[in-house]
Amino acid sequence: MSFKKKLFKFSFIQKFLAYVGYLYILFVGLTSKIEIINEEFSNKMWKEKKPFILAFWHGQLMMIGYVWKSKTVLNMLASSHSDGRFGAYIAGHFNLKNISIEAKNKSPSLRQIFKILNNGDYLGVTPDGPRGPSQKVSEGIIKIAINSQVPILPLGFASSKNFKLKSWDSFLITCPFSKCKFFWGDPIIIPSKTKDSEIERYKLFLEEKINYCMHTAKSELDA
Repeated sequence: MSFKKKLFKFSFIQKFLAYVGYLYILFVGLTSKIEIINEEFSNKMWKEKKPFILAFWHGQLMMIGYVWKSKTVLNMLASSHSDGRFGAYIAGHFNLKNISIEAKNKSPSLRQIFKILNNGDYLGVTPDGPRGPSQKVSEGIIKIAINSQVPILPLGFASSKNFKLKSWDSFLITCPFSKCKFFWGDPIIIPSKTKDSEIERYKLFLEEKINYCMHTAKSELDA
């Protein structure tokens, strides 16, 4: 393990860097023009206080706080490793709360998740996280949607000024003074009687819908 990685594991270092990251995201938000498209259904769900599962790619996590217009906290599934804790520190400055994924089995407590949704609260999932493969949906979000009968809302993002990190998810860093577009997809309800043999089909379907949202956001940006 490199010295930088060892240093990053210290919580006070993470908290300091997270605060710097928060200030940067805040500056980007203040200097950029942000537009949210097709938000009728999410607004309706917030107004009626009905839960949904927000789904977007891990690489588009940076600006997610700017699409979340509800006063109710968005509960985000996140890794329990140091990078997950770092994300939790940044999320704490916004209206987001991280739920740690256990390191051993890579899955959070289903009881905890269903309690959140049964209480009418909201769940955020990066279905390709926490370690990839990039932009490939894992079965976890599909199983949560089947058992909870809560709709999935896909989301895509694009910005005019950005660069990508050399990370597994090609993490998108949006620069200040950008034009930013969010695009909400239509709700996806997966039938409760879905068979295990059908899960792969829904994984591909959700993957297609998230990519559609992302490409539409970019198209709107270029229009």
